Amino acid sequence: MTLYSRIQHPLLKQKIMSAESAALLIENGDHVGMSGFTGAGYPKLLPQALARRIELANQGDQKFSIGVWTGASTAPELDGALAKVGGINMRLPYQSDPTCRARINAGQMDYVDLHLSHVAQIVWFGFLGKLNVAVIEVAGVLPDGRLIPSSSVGNNKTWLDQADKVILEVNAHQSAALEGMHDIYYGTERPPHRKPIPMEHTGDRIGEPYLRVDLNKVVAVVETDLPDRNTEFNAPDQTSEKIASHILAFFEEEVKMGRMPPALLPLQSGVGNIANAVLAGLNRGPFENLTGFTEVLQDGMLEMIKSGKMTMASATALSLSPTANQEFLQNLDFYRDKIILRPQEISNHPELIRRLGVISMNGMLEADIYGNVNSTHVMGTRIMNGIGGSGDFARNAYVSMFMTPSTAKGGAISCIVPMVSHVDHTEHDVQIIVTEQGLADLRGLAPRHRAELIIQRCAHPDYRPALLDYVQRAQQSAQAGQGGMHTPHILDEALSWHSRYEREGQMLPKL
Repeated sequence: MTLYSRIQHPLLKQKIMSAESAALLIENGDHVGMSGFTGAGYPKLLPQALARRIELANQGDQKFSIGVWTGASTAPELDGALAKVGGINMRLPYQSDPTCRARINAGQMDYVDLHLSHVAQIVWFGFLGKLNVAVIEVAGVLPDGRLIPSSSVGNNKTWLDQADKVILEVNAHQSAALEGMHDIYYGTERPPHRKPIPMEHTGDRIGEPYLRVDLNKVVAVVETDLPDRNTEFNAPDQTSEKIASHILAFFEEEVKMGRMPPALLPLQSGVGNIANAVLAGLNRGPFENLTGFTEVLQDGMLEMIKSGKMTMASATALSLSPTANQEFLQNLDFYRDKIILRPQEISNHPELIRRLGVISMNGMLEADIYGNVNSTHVMGTRIMNGIGGSGDFARNAYVSMFMTPSTAKGGAISCIVPMVSHVDHTEHDVQIIVTEQGLADLRGLAPRHRAELIIQRCAHPDYRPALLDYVQRAQQSAQAGQGGMHTPHILDEALSWHSRYEREGQMLPKL
């Protein structure tokens, strides 16, 4: 297979080699920055070749593992392959691979869960040590050595800048028509020399369409012709549609009250079926000329662009189902000037989120009666995926919203609890909580009044009496001098629901 038409720089043509040969250039203990964000734009062949090398090494006396830094989650060909052979000693900043998750929770792999907007800068600052190797998928190389980005940008700019060695995977499966869709901003500086980022609107282009690389650092070029991991989303179910209907009603009321303009404000949406249901509802709803400022563009937002409901969307990656991906590729000329892909340090930047007035909508595992949110840990100790960009958006959004079904595991778990078992987003960053039961607008409410609203609006009816009983007894305890009335808790019971589930398989006491 030859992809010379995609590799137009003569020096880089001379560095084409197999993935197996390129894998030999990575050493035990290296920190390796891999491209990839939510199953898009990750290297396909090099990680698998490296995994085979590591597997052979670990069968003998030599032990071989690396640190893997990415933009966000990748795919089985990267995370799964390396984790399966014990090839990852530390992973950051976000993962969703089941093998990775199992090894992290078994204590066999270190995991550093970071806000996605922070990663590039703390690597640049040197807080994580030296980045030894960057392995970056691109869609092509221009004659002057500039790189055409792939279906995600993520942290690729920083990896290319900071790594000692660079390995490129040039993937012919990525459409050549992606060229021009990206906006790579090179204006960031280290403190004290930082300047404001010159963006005032979602569609502003402030950078250039290509990635730069020091050609002297490129040690290998690997040719590939393989698709991204495109995951099919489930059709919206009754629960997700109810959640979507509550959110749409909230938006209509905000516009009526003059707190949002008729076109709303730029939308950020997490990944998943509930998020897609909300976007589908917006696509059917009364709002026009919508925009998106998000980290991942998924099916629902693509449909809104296709229908004309959304005029512009900014993201750092595509995360499309196979059907939506086919639609995107077949009509790339239509989408090119309506979608901008940026580095995640820009797509998730707190300054821009606040300036643009982004509406933030993210999923969660559980919320407590006072509005604290756990989005990462099952029963307080077992990591699920990671915080991702939800914290970047929640703390800085015009409105921050978290959504979930009111129960999980067939009703054995309540997603509204007395106290969350792990805190990712404090009550100070959470303004709206939504379940299929209803929506709780927490803005301007003291903790005790938040508790009343969350229980009445969001808790499942099966759990509502127990939650009300807990609050009443907590207040009685505080009035008796055991604790304060600002945020009443019975500390001996606050996490008893979780411990009961661990013992008995359900949160409510068995009758």
